[in-house]
Amino acid sequence: MDLIAVGSLGLDTLETPFERVERVLGGSAAYFALAAKLYSDVGIVAVVGDDFPEAHVDLLERKGVDLSGLQRQSGETFFWSGRYHYDLNTRDTLETHLGVFAQFQPTLPEAYRRVSYVFLANILPTLQIAVQEQVADPRLVVLDSMNLWIETQKPELTRAMGRADIVTINDEEARQYAGAHSLRAAARAIMDLGPSAVIVKKGEHGAILVSDQGLFGAPALLLEDVRDPTGAGDSFAGGFLGYLAETGDTSFAGIKRAMVHGTACASFTVEALGVKRLATVTRDEVEARYRQFFEFTSFDAVAVSTGAS
Repeated sequence: MDLIAVGSLGLDTLETPFERVERVLGGSAAYFALAAKLYSDVGIVAVVGDDFPEAHVDLLERKGVDLSGLQRQSGETFFWSGRYHYDLNTRDTLETHLGVFAQFQPTLPEAYRRVSYVFLANILPTLQIAVQEQVADPRLVVLDSMNLWIETQKPELTRAMGRADIVTINDEEARQYAGAHSLRAAARAIMDLGPSAVIVKKGEHGAILVSDQGLFGAPALLLEDVRDPTGAGDSFAGGFLGYLAETGDTSFAGIKRAMVHGTACASFTVEALGVKRLATVTRDEVEARYRQFFEFTSFDAVAVSTGAS
């Protein structure tokens, strides 16, 4: 195993205008791992309480996710409840209970300390730094963050970003962190801290890669039916890093292909509430959607005559 994710495992109650589910498997580590396992062996570092259903543990184990880094503590598991609006782009957080996650101290098993690929989900920046200090010689560290840490822990977040290779962040957060209106300028400001690339996530409009080697845009696939965007960003990261761990190709071309694989994984996630669809998708289905993406974005470049003599 050469890939780990450090993040949350939790219980989610999700409500859309069309349906509702209660206390289903959620958390960044769950979405990431289920996507990444389509490509590569993956382990997670997270914490759950004694109310965490064994059925959720069984699902992760059945899918082949290594749980050596899973901590079990007395108390309640992290819980989040949210209601999405009709467009599914906006949501209201109804409840958040940190439970045992409030005291989470990620401790990596010895085997995890030697992995090449690391995903740091949007946990506290101080915890991200603690993980960075435990990994011996990673080839690629991808760090995700959120607006709360920009507002409350910007110095610590700046330090954590500076030790990452790639930062993933949504468009609003990129502008907020850098104080720049232009997404390209905001990404450059983050790269000045040390990362070689920034992936700016734009929700239903896909993602943009900014690096010293160039720019790349991966639009989201246009789907017939979107049910729930929860976890789309983390499953994107899972497909992205899972593909890189499988191929070992971290070139600019390899990263672009990895982004499309991440986009394909995310497109399955949003087809059902929670991890339901992601837990059943096959690699063949992902590859078919990868080809669909190529057809969706390709075109014949034809020179246009200006009529000048």
